[in-house]
Amino acid sequence: MKVWKVVGLAGLVGVAATGVVIARGERKRKAYTPEEVRDRLKTRIKEAASA
Repeated sequence: MKVWKVVGLAGLVGVAATGVVIARGERKRKAYTPEEVRDRLKTRIKEAASA
């Protein structure tokens, strides 16, 4: 029975860690200003057109 408790705890830790990673990525995405997003998109379009 003790093994299942450890497995369950490891699963909960994994879910929490995944949530932290997702939240961190979301904060990075929302930190861009509209001008920065526009500039990045233009750069990506130019790179895609030249490739």
